[in-house]
Amino acid sequence: MLSTKKRKSEVITFPVSIFETADTKEDLEDWLLSQNPDFLKRMKKAKEDDIGDKGKDWKQLKKELCIMSQPFCGLAH
Repeated sequence: MLSTKKRKSEVITFPVSIFETADTKEDLEDWLLSQNPDFLKRMKKAKEDDIGDKGKDWKQLKKELCIMSQPFCGLAH
């Protein structure tokens, strides 16, 4: 059954200068992220962890996320 609940429409506001100088949608997304306090906190913590050598090893992370040059990473053959 379809929901009859109305969805609230969302409006995003950009400064005209940002909108006029953005070349792509990704540029606008980057600007939005740069204005998000929660995102900035997470990036600051990630940077601090990296500087303090608390981050994950890149090779281990690639293995966990199955980012390999080999096809069928992590799948039984």
